[in-house]
Amino acid sequence: MKLIQGEEFVDLFRGGEWKRAFHLETQDEYLVADEHEPFRKFLAGEPDDYEWCRSWDDLIRDVTGSGKQVHRVRLVSIPHVDYTRFGLTIAPLNIEAGEEIKWLPRPLIDPAELTQDDYWLFDDDLVVFVTFRSDGDFGGFAVTDDPVIAAHCTAIRDKVWGLGIPHADYVGSDYAAAK
Repeated sequence: MKLIQGEEFVDLFRGGEWKRAFHLETQDEYLVADEHEPFRKFLAGEPDDYEWCRSWDDLIRDVTGSGKQVHRVRLVSIPHVDYTRFGLTIAPLNIEAGEEIKWLPRPLIDPAELTQDDYWLFDDDLVVFVTFRSDGDFGGFAVTDDPVIAAHCTAIRDKVWGLGIPHADYVGSDYAAAK
């Protein structure tokens, strides 16, 4: 595996010959430094201009505008933790930029059918694991084209994408309303 950092991932994302990128998010909470202040504002009920996520949304617009697909499944606990509620408010921005987002409540899938790792899968052959430091902050990416790992991640993608609930349907569901 090759370790890369943020800009190298953006270069891979922007310049690759891939057609479909898939992202699986498995954690209920993320302690990524770039989101500390926006998350604090969300919890306090303060307004947010969402400037902090503009570069990501611009990247998504660029790649989806060129005909590529970007799909994301967020595995979530029911009832939702605060970070999931935060994610639900940000998702429309990502969707407007071109992502397709689905939500997968944990009760709908056997944990043995999953990985505990967040990852990106480009087409069916390049896996980019998202790594986190011991304090929970973003640590970088680990890239592999190992065919066994790629096949495993492809099978998980196919399973969770099939079970996931599209954002527009999810926000009105009993899962989203659970307290």
